[in-house]
This record gives sequence, C-alpha cells and structure tokens, in this order.
Amino acid sequence: MRWTVRLSLLASLAFAAPVAAAPVLDSRPAEDAVLSTDPDGPFWQSIAGIVADGDTFGTPRPELHTEIRSRWSAEHLYLLFICRYDRLNLKPDPDPAHETPHLWDWDVAEAFIAGDPAHLERYREFELSPQGEWVDLAIDPQVSRWGDPGWNSGFTVAARIDAKRHIWYGAMAIPWSALTDAPPKAGLELRANFFRIQGPSPDRALIAWQATGKLTFHVPEAFGVLRLTGE
Repeated sequence: MRWTVRLSLLASLAFAAPVAAAPVLDSRPAEDAVLSTDPDGPFWQSIAGIVADGDTFGTPRPELHTEIRSRWSAEHLYLLFICRYDRLNLKPDPDPAHETPHLWDWDVAEAFIAGDPAHLERYREFELSPQGEWVDLAIDPQVSRWGDPGWNSGFTVAARIDAKRHIWYGAMAIPWSALTDAPPKAGLELRANFFRIQGPSPDRALIAWQATGKLTFHVPEAFGVLRLTGE
C-alpha cells in the first residue's frame, strides 16, 4: 500500500531539530554471523530493544506489540522484529528468492533509515514478510515518488512464524554501503523509524515506533535515532 506523499511539504521541511532530542534504539556491536530469528539464541538473547505498540496516530495497540532489536558489525546492520499478531494476511505463492513488488499490500515489518541527517527526505526502505519475502527502495522525492524500483541494497532476510504463540519473527542484515558513506563505529547515529502493517483491509493496522500523525509511514521528520554503541 502507498499513501499520498506531499512532495511540496517534504521539500519545505526543516530538519534542524537536535538528534539528541529524538528517541533512540541502541545497536550493540557484533561479529558477522548467520542471520538468526531466535530472540533467545546467542546472537540476540542479551540485546535490549525498543517497542512499537501503537498506530501511526499513537493509539495503543498492545495486542500487536512489536519489539525491535539491533546489532552492528563492520559489514552489516542487523535488525530483529518480534511481532505479535491476531491473524496473518499473507501473500499466496510467496517467492522469497526474488524481490516482491507491492509487498506492503500484505503483512510486513519495515525499517526506514536515513544515512544523512541533513537530508532526511532521502532514506532507505526495507521490508520483510512473515514468509521471508522482501523489498527494498531508495526514497528521494526529488527523483522518484516512491523510490527507485531498480535499486538493490544487497540486504538479506530471514523469517519464521510461531503459530502456537501468535508471534512471527523477522531479521534483516543490511550492508553499510546501502545506508551511508560513513564508516560504522561506536557513536555513529542514523535517523530511523520502524513499522508494521498487519491484517487484511479494511481493518489492517499500521504500527509505528514513532507515531507519524498520518495514515502513512513516510514522514521522515518523525524519525527517531539508531545509535551504534560500543562494548
């Protein structure tokens, strides 16, 4: 799904708010590893995350509680989504081996990350589904309304569904080259927001870490901070 982006508004936004004032997801250092969806496994078990449990207007949706954890290495930014659900809206005949256009018409977890804090309107969008489908987009309203469909970040994903507990898990490994020219190191801060689309229309839920105040995720001035920490 895509909602109208007001390009004139994006062009006029002032992004002067200090990064320190924004909510933070800390990303802990790691060695590169096989992508894991196990929150209790050695890669993720000691990592504290942040919680998204409200919609884009800030209305609480505790039944769709979503936890996001992050780690980083010299090569990748890692993200783990832990997503409670009531019912799943899955695409028939999934094809995890290839990019899935319009994946946002189904259940997904999403990360929006801006590598240049001076240009929040230019950001990267990464999506994955409970079935391991994926799509990535380079968003720049001055170039293309919905981003460059030919852009390829090289990110990888893994996903699994625990139907008994009504939780699905999704993990991403995003190459740093897809995010920023700055070398990854402790103290580096990127602007970011994290989202979910859950359930079928017309009752689908739009879950956001930082509420956007609109029926869209594409509000970069609402981004929080993803901060790389040291040991």
